[in-house]
Amino acid sequence: MKRITQLTLTVLFAVLFFQAATAKVKLPAIVSSNMVLQRNTTVVLWGWADANQQLNIDASWLTAPLQVTADNEGNWRVEVKTNNSTDPQLIKISSSDTNITLDNVVFGEVWLCSGQSNMQQSLNGYAGQPTFGANKAIAHAANPNLRLFTAKRKGAKTPLADLEEYTGWEQAHAGNVRSFSAIAYFFGQQLQEILNVPVGMIHTSWGGSSVQAWISKEAMSNYQQVDLDELDISKTTNRIPTALYNAMIHPLIPYTIKGALWYQGESNREEPDRYTQLFPVMVKDWRTRWEIGDFPFYYVQIAPYWYNDHEAFNSYKNTAFLRESQLKSAELIPNSGMAVTLDIGSEYCIHPPQKQEVADRLLYFALNQTYGYETVDCNGPVFDSKEEKDGGLLLHFKHAEMGLFTPTQLEGFEIAGPDKVFYPAQAKIAGRKSILVSSDQVPTPVEVRYGWSNWLVGTLFDTNMLPASSFRTDNWNDASRAEEQEASN
Repeated sequence: MKRITQLTLTVLFAVLFFQAATAKVKLPAIVSSNMVLQRNTTVVLWGWADANQQLNIDASWLTAPLQVTADNEGNWRVEVKTNNSTDPQLIKISSSDTNITLDNVVFGEVWLCSGQSNMQQSLNGYAGQPTFGANKAIAHAANPNLRLFTAKRKGAKTPLADLEEYTGWEQAHAGNVRSFSAIAYFFGQQLQEILNVPVGMIHTSWGGSSVQAWISKEAMSNYQQVDLDELDISKTTNRIPTALYNAMIHPLIPYTIKGALWYQGESNREEPDRYTQLFPVMVKDWRTRWEIGDFPFYYVQIAPYWYNDHEAFNSYKNTAFLRESQLKSAELIPNSGMAVTLDIGSEYCIHPPQKQEVADRLLYFALNQTYGYETVDCNGPVFDSKEEKDGGLLLHFKHAEMGLFTPTQLEGFEIAGPDKVFYPAQAKIAGRKSILVSSDQVPTPVEVRYGWSNWLVGTLFDTNMLPASSFRTDNWNDASRAEEQEASN
């Protein structure tokens, strides 16, 4: 009798094990209750099931259910049209062995936010490094029409099908916004208020990460060999090519987004030429894989910071070269815009506290270029051309339609003659969109640089107080400053 009982138990265990091993319908982490689906478009729902299993998808806004069959590997996906309704919706996904209900789903605007530590910085800030305005923002955070999702930091050697660590879709409230990206929160909160529709913010960033880490192997392989098979990616994960794309971007595709926000570059500061090459590659890579066209891509220029070197000028220790790379990228990346932060850096802290201002400037691009608010200015002054005049150089700027402005006096300009030696220069606004730059020590001026150092406080704005980027009119690789020449003599 004992032997029969043991056999019965063994058989029962085998049956239970088989049932547990049989796949049921599974959804990716990003597809869940409380999610925001991009409104008035076609979105994708996807997941996994048994091979060739049939599924029924009943969405509250559709007049009839949708049917889909998993492929031979158990993958399934279905396209669903959304509308402009502001009512909470219900999605039921069923099969022969599964019933899944997604509730409190809303239609609205969905933005992806990524980058390194300045994007990752939460309303809580870092130790001894605050986020200005956080306490007030937290006190007013309760908003059921603002939804937040965070992909936690993770690397992988190959593309993951799903996120392994994440904080699921949640309605914004004082308890969860504290640890959410400050820039993503400030952007989303204002966009929701202005458009008066639900907004979903997907945050996926990692402090100290390089741009290479966010690019797929297929795209990176055109520029360097990528082989992670024998590599220990538990160390310096955030700087390993493709590792963050694999674990923190790939699992989010093809969740339909409206656009992306990006704040990164500090970790690539000593390779500006490489960044000029790879940053547009990353954007194109993402757009290609999402298959929704050239979606808006708005990014932040790295802020001034001393980087332990106040004297760096014509070497890549000077982050003005990386800022220049990012400035060039605005012309290389279609449907993009760059938020300049030359006036809101922090000399001895790489994480400036003014994240609200950064979010504002990204928001202006979204409003103007994505949502048709043509009267909202988004571009600060950008150098256009130069000419000799009155013993100096007259610089002409594009944008700044209502003219140039400085709240104090123009500083940070340097001028050089044919000897390629730069001297401090006087600069004054001369006409609505021009600046005259000169120096008594440079009788034959040919080139100008502005803000060409690690640390400075920008002084050139348009009348909407949008700052100009640092820039140079030359392309010299052997220029120097006058004080360098004097020190060497």
